[in-house]
Amino acid sequence: MTEVLPHLMNIQSTGNHIADYEHDGVVLIRSFLTADEVAAVRAELDRYIRDDLASKPLNARTLEKDEKTVRNLWRLEEHNEFFRALGEREDIKAMIAPLVHGEPLLVGVETFNKPARIGSGVPYHQDNAYFCQTPPDMLTVWIAIDAVTEANGPVFFVKGSHKAGMLPTKLSGVRGNSIGLAEIPTVPLNQQFCALLEPGDATIHQCETIHHSAPNTTEQSRLGLLLVYRGSHTQTDPKLKEAYAVAVATTPPA
Repeated sequence: MTEVLPHLMNIQSTGNHIADYEHDGVVLIRSFLTADEVAAVRAELDRYIRDDLASKPLNARTLEKDEKTVRNLWRLEEHNEFFRALGEREDIKAMIAPLVHGEPLLVGVETFNKPARIGSGVPYHQDNAYFCQTPPDMLTVWIAIDAVTEANGPVFFVKGSHKAGMLPTKLSGVRGNSIGLAEIPTVPLNQQFCALLEPGDATIHQCETIHHSAPNTTEQSRLGLLLVYRGSHTQTDPKLKEAYAVAVATTPPA
Protein backbone atom coordinates (compact mmCIF):
# COMPACT_ATOMS: atom_id res chain seq x y z
CA MET A 1 0.00 0.00 0.00
CA THR A 2 1.26 3.47 -0.86
CA GLU A 3 2.37 5.50 2.13
CA VAL A 4 0.26 8.49 3.17
CA LEU A 5 2.49 11.48 2.67
CA PRO A 6 2.57 14.03 5.51
CA HIS A 7 1.77 17.45 4.11
CA LEU A 8 0.35 20.20 6.29
CA MET A 9 -1.47 22.79 4.22
CA ASN A 10 -1.18 26.44 5.14
CA ILE A 11 -4.49 26.50 6.97
CA GLN A 12 -4.15 30.18 7.70
CA SER A 13 -4.25 30.97 3.98
CA THR A 14 -7.62 29.26 3.62
CA GLY A 15 -9.27 31.67 6.05
CA ASN A 16 -9.88 34.08 3.20
CA HIS A 17 -12.01 31.45 1.48
CA ILE A 18 -14.61 31.10 4.24
CA ALA A 19 -16.59 34.19 3.23
CA ASP A 20 -16.47 33.18 -0.44
CA TYR A 21 -17.68 29.69 0.42
CA GLU A 22 -20.59 31.02 2.46
CA HIS A 23 -21.56 33.48 -0.29
CA ASP A 24 -21.05 31.34 -3.39
CA GLY A 25 -21.47 27.80 -2.08
CA VAL A 26 -18.19 26.86 -3.76
CA VAL A 27 -14.56 27.89 -3.44
CA LEU A 28 -11.38 27.04 -5.36
CA ILE A 29 -8.17 26.14 -3.53
CA ARG A 30 -4.96 25.81 -5.51
CA SER A 31 -2.35 23.18 -4.53
CA PHE A 32 -4.60 21.46 -2.01
CA LEU A 33 -2.34 18.41 -2.45
CA THR A 34 1.31 18.45 -3.45
CA ALA A 35 2.59 16.78 -6.61
CA ASP A 36 3.98 13.92 -4.53
CA GLU A 37 0.63 13.44 -2.81
CA VAL A 38 -1.19 13.40 -6.13
CA ALA A 39 1.24 10.76 -7.38
CA ALA A 40 0.65 8.69 -4.23
CA VAL A 41 -3.14 8.93 -4.65
CA ARG A 42 -2.92 7.87 -8.29
CA ALA A 43 -0.65 4.93 -7.47
CA GLU A 44 -2.93 3.69 -4.70
CA LEU A 45 -6.06 4.02 -6.85
CA ASP A 46 -4.37 2.03 -9.61
CA ARG A 47 -3.30 -0.65 -7.12
CA TYR A 48 -6.73 -0.80 -5.46
CA ILE A 49 -8.55 -1.24 -8.79
CA ARG A 50 -6.05 -3.85 -9.96
CA ASP A 51 -5.65 -5.88 -6.76
CA ASP A 52 -8.61 -5.24 -4.43
CA LEU A 53 -11.74 -4.09 -6.23
CA ALA A 54 -12.86 -7.51 -7.46
CA SER A 55 -13.15 -8.73 -3.87
CA LYS A 56 -15.24 -5.78 -2.70
CA PRO A 57 -19.06 -5.58 -2.63
CA LEU A 58 -20.79 -4.50 -5.82
CA ASN A 59 -21.71 -1.16 -4.24
CA ALA A 60 -18.00 -0.31 -4.03
CA ARG A 61 -18.02 0.82 -7.65
CA THR A 62 -20.07 2.00 -10.60
CA LEU A 63 -19.01 1.09 -14.13
CA GLU A 64 -19.35 3.00 -17.38
CA LYS A 65 -21.69 1.74 -20.09
CA ASP A 66 -19.00 -0.59 -21.42
CA GLU A 67 -19.51 -2.58 -18.19
CA LYS A 68 -15.78 -2.80 -17.52
CA THR A 69 -14.34 0.69 -17.02
CA VAL A 70 -14.67 2.22 -13.56
CA ARG A 71 -16.83 5.34 -13.42
CA ASN A 72 -16.87 5.73 -9.64
CA LEU A 73 -15.26 4.14 -6.63
CA TRP A 74 -17.41 4.38 -3.51
CA ARG A 75 -16.76 3.95 0.22
CA LEU A 76 -13.00 3.99 -0.07
CA GLU A 77 -12.83 5.03 3.59
CA GLU A 78 -14.31 1.62 4.44
CA HIS A 79 -12.30 -0.45 1.99
CA ASN A 80 -8.85 1.16 2.00
CA GLU A 81 -6.69 2.41 4.89
CA PHE A 82 -4.74 4.87 2.73
CA PHE A 83 -7.87 6.79 1.77
CA ARG A 84 -9.40 6.60 5.24
CA ALA A 85 -6.22 8.13 6.67
CA LEU A 86 -6.20 10.85 4.01
CA GLY A 87 -9.79 11.80 4.82
CA GLU A 88 -9.03 11.88 8.55
CA ARG A 89 -6.02 14.17 8.25
CA GLU A 90 -6.14 16.79 10.96
CA ASP A 91 -5.04 19.68 8.73
CA ILE A 92 -7.87 18.98 6.30
CA LYS A 93 -10.47 18.60 9.05
CA ALA A 94 -9.30 21.83 10.69
CA MET A 95 -9.85 23.66 7.42
CA ILE A 96 -13.27 22.07 6.97
CA ALA A 97 -14.57 22.76 10.49
CA PRO A 98 -15.69 26.39 9.98
CA LEU A 99 -17.37 25.46 6.70
CA VAL A 100 -19.56 22.77 8.31
CA HIS A 101 -20.12 24.97 11.38
CA GLY A 102 -18.89 22.38 13.82
CA GLU A 103 -16.95 19.17 14.25
CA PRO A 104 -16.32 17.63 10.79
CA LEU A 105 -17.04 13.93 10.36
CA LEU A 106 -15.69 12.05 7.36
CA VAL A 107 -18.66 10.54 5.53
CA GLY A 108 -17.11 9.24 2.33
CA VAL A 109 -14.09 9.02 0.06
CA GLU A 110 -14.92 8.35 -3.57
CA THR A 111 -13.81 8.99 -7.13
CA PHE A 112 -15.29 10.35 -10.33
CA ASN A 113 -12.98 8.78 -12.89
CA LYS A 114 -14.44 10.22 -16.12
CA PRO A 115 -12.16 8.08 -18.33
CA ALA A 116 -11.00 9.21 -21.76
CA ARG A 117 -13.53 8.91 -24.60
CA ILE A 118 -16.27 7.18 -22.59
CA GLY A 119 -16.52 9.19 -19.36
CA SER A 120 -20.22 9.85 -18.76
CA GLY A 121 -21.70 13.18 -17.78
CA VAL A 122 -23.37 14.19 -14.54
CA PRO A 123 -26.83 15.82 -14.63
CA TYR A 124 -27.68 19.04 -12.80
CA HIS A 125 -28.13 18.05 -9.16
CA GLN A 126 -27.68 18.95 -5.50
CA ASP A 127 -25.62 16.53 -3.42
CA ASN A 128 -28.03 16.68 -0.50
CA ALA A 129 -30.52 14.69 -2.57
CA TYR A 130 -28.06 11.84 -1.88
CA PHE A 131 -26.76 12.92 1.54
CA CYS A 132 -30.19 13.76 3.03
CA GLN A 133 -28.86 15.90 5.89
CA THR A 134 -30.41 18.72 7.89
CA PRO A 135 -29.18 21.34 8.46
CA PRO A 136 -27.20 21.15 5.19
CA ASP A 137 -23.82 21.57 6.88
CA MET A 138 -22.15 19.08 4.58
CA LEU A 139 -19.65 19.50 1.77
CA THR A 140 -17.41 17.83 -0.76
CA VAL A 141 -13.72 18.47 -1.34
CA TRP A 142 -13.23 17.70 -5.07
CA ILE A 143 -9.50 17.13 -5.72
CA ALA A 144 -8.13 16.99 -9.26
CA ILE A 145 -5.79 14.06 -9.86
CA ASP A 146 -5.76 14.73 -13.60
CA ALA A 147 -5.86 18.20 -15.12
CA VAL A 148 -9.45 19.38 -15.63
CA THR A 149 -9.86 21.28 -18.89
CA GLU A 150 -12.73 22.91 -20.74
CA ALA A 151 -12.87 19.87 -23.01
CA ASN A 152 -12.70 16.83 -20.71
CA GLY A 153 -15.79 17.36 -18.59
CA PRO A 154 -15.18 20.04 -15.94
CA VAL A 155 -17.69 20.59 -13.16
CA PHE A 156 -19.86 23.69 -13.52
CA PHE A 157 -21.30 25.27 -10.37
CA VAL A 158 -24.20 27.71 -10.07
CA LYS A 159 -22.84 30.16 -7.53
CA GLY A 160 -25.19 31.09 -4.71
CA SER A 161 -27.66 28.34 -5.57
CA HIS A 162 -27.27 26.75 -2.13
CA LYS A 163 -29.19 29.66 -0.62
CA ALA A 164 -32.46 28.51 -2.23
CA GLY A 165 -32.48 25.20 -0.35
CA MET A 166 -33.47 21.88 -1.88
CA LEU A 167 -35.26 22.01 -5.22
CA PRO A 168 -37.63 19.42 -6.76
CA THR A 169 -35.89 16.37 -8.18
CA LYS A 170 -36.51 13.60 -10.69
CA LEU A 171 -34.94 10.24 -11.42
CA SER A 172 -32.12 10.71 -13.94
CA GLY A 173 -31.49 7.11 -14.98
CA VAL A 174 -27.75 7.78 -14.75
CA ARG A 175 -25.87 5.13 -12.81
CA GLY A 176 -23.87 6.80 -10.07
CA ASN A 177 -25.98 9.97 -10.30
CA SER A 178 -29.54 8.70 -10.15
CA ILE A 179 -31.19 11.91 -8.87
CA GLY A 180 -31.22 15.11 -10.91
CA LEU A 181 -33.07 18.39 -10.75
CA ALA A 182 -36.62 18.36 -12.08
CA GLU A 183 -35.89 21.61 -13.95
CA ILE A 184 -32.60 22.82 -15.39
CA PRO A 185 -31.48 26.18 -13.92
CA THR A 186 -31.93 29.25 -16.10
CA VAL A 187 -28.40 30.54 -15.38
CA PRO A 188 -26.53 30.42 -18.73
CA LEU A 189 -23.50 28.14 -18.89
CA ASN A 190 -21.17 31.07 -19.49
CA GLN A 191 -22.31 32.62 -16.20
CA GLN A 192 -21.63 29.47 -14.18
CA PHE A 193 -18.32 28.80 -12.43
CA CYS A 194 -16.29 26.33 -14.48
CA ALA A 195 -13.73 24.57 -12.28
CA LEU A 196 -10.58 24.31 -14.40
CA LEU A 197 -7.99 22.60 -12.22
CA GLU A 198 -4.40 21.45 -12.27
CA PRO A 199 -3.51 18.19 -10.49
CA GLY A 200 -3.65 18.85 -6.76
CA ASP A 201 -6.08 21.76 -7.01
CA ALA A 202 -9.47 21.38 -5.33
CA THR A 203 -12.91 22.87 -5.13
CA ILE A 204 -15.02 22.72 -1.99
CA HIS A 205 -18.77 22.94 -2.49
CA GLN A 206 -21.73 22.98 -0.13
CA CYS A 207 -24.14 20.07 -0.43
CA GLU A 208 -27.00 22.16 -1.85
CA THR A 209 -24.94 24.00 -4.48
CA ILE A 210 -26.21 23.07 -7.95
CA HIS A 211 -23.58 21.56 -10.24
CA HIS A 212 -23.16 19.30 -13.27
CA SER A 213 -20.63 18.16 -15.88
CA ALA A 214 -20.54 17.04 -19.50
CA PRO A 215 -19.21 13.71 -20.81
CA ASN A 216 -15.52 13.30 -21.57
CA THR A 217 -14.97 12.57 -25.25
CA THR A 218 -11.29 13.58 -25.29
CA GLU A 219 -8.19 11.39 -25.13
CA GLN A 220 -7.37 12.73 -21.63
CA SER A 221 -8.91 11.18 -18.52
CA ARG A 222 -10.37 13.47 -15.84
CA LEU A 223 -9.86 11.70 -12.53
CA GLY A 224 -11.14 13.37 -9.37
CA LEU A 225 -10.86 12.24 -5.73
CA LEU A 226 -13.68 13.38 -3.43
CA LEU A 227 -13.64 13.75 0.35
CA VAL A 228 -17.10 14.21 1.86
CA TYR A 229 -17.68 15.68 5.34
CA ARG A 230 -20.66 16.66 7.47
CA GLY A 231 -20.95 18.54 10.71
CA SER A 232 -21.46 16.17 13.65
CA HIS A 233 -24.71 17.98 14.47
CA THR A 234 -26.53 17.16 11.21
CA GLN A 235 -29.32 14.60 11.10
CA THR A 236 -30.97 12.54 8.37
CA ASP A 237 -34.04 14.13 6.77
CA PRO A 238 -36.64 11.33 6.35
CA LYS A 239 -38.32 12.87 3.29
CA LEU A 240 -35.04 13.26 1.42
CA LYS A 241 -34.02 9.75 2.47
CA GLU A 242 -37.27 8.30 1.13
CA ALA A 243 -36.71 9.89 -2.29
CA TYR A 244 -33.12 8.64 -2.33
CA ALA A 245 -34.25 5.09 -1.52
CA VAL A 246 -36.50 5.13 -4.59
CA ALA A 247 -33.58 6.28 -6.75
CA VAL A 248 -31.29 3.57 -5.39
CA ALA A 249 -33.88 0.90 -6.16
CA THR A 250 -34.41 2.27 -9.67
CA THR A 251 -30.79 2.85 -10.73
CA PRO A 252 -28.39 1.00 -8.42
CA PRO A 253 -25.86 1.93 -7.24
CA ALA A 254 -27.17 5.49 -6.95
